[in-house]
Amino acid sequence: MSEFLGKYDIFPSIIPVDLQTAQTGLRVPIANATWATIVVFKAAGTAGDDPTFDVQQATALTGGTIKDLDQVTAYYLKAEATLEGDEAWTRTTQTAASEVIDPGGATTSAEEQQILVIEVNPATFDISGGFKFLSINCADTGTNAQLGCALVILRRAYAAAPGSLLSTS
Repeated sequence: MSEFLGKYDIFPSIIPVDLQTAQTGLRVPIANATWATIVVFKAAGTAGDDPTFDVQQATALTGGTIKDLDQVTAYYLKAEATLEGDEAWTRTTQTAASEVIDPGGATTSAEEQQILVIEVNPATFDISGGFKFLSINCADTGTNAQLGCALVILRRAYAAAPGSLLSTS
C-alpha cells in the first residue's frame, strides 16, 4: 500500500484552465475525511487581474444546495514572479469568510506565480443539513489569460488501500 495514498486522497476541483473565465470547481465528497487541504496553483497574469477564490459546501455531487463555507480564517501562500523552490510560506489571517480575495494582497499578486493552500475542517460543515461536499470556485480574473488549477487533498479517518478510497456518499 502507498504510504501517502493509504492516508490521503487527491481530487481535482479546477482542472488546469484559463481563470479569466469564472470557474466552478468540481465537488469533492468529505465522507470519512478528518481534514481537507485545498491547493491552488496559478501562473502569472496581468496587473489588476487578481484572483478571488471561494470555498463552498454542497448537499450533492451535482445539483443540490450550495452555500458558502465561512470558516477560512487563514491561508498559506508561496508567491514570486517565477517560483523556483526557494520561496517561504507566508501565513495570512483574515476574518472568517469563504473567500480568499487577491491572495497575498500585494500590488503584484496577479503578476506572480502562486501556490495557495487553504485548510478546511470537515467537522465544521452543516452535516445535519446534508452538506457533505466541498468545492472551490474562482471568480473571473479579468480580460487577460491567467492559467490555474486546484486540487483537494483529503486526510482519511482510517487507512485504506488506494483502490478503495473513492466515495461519493
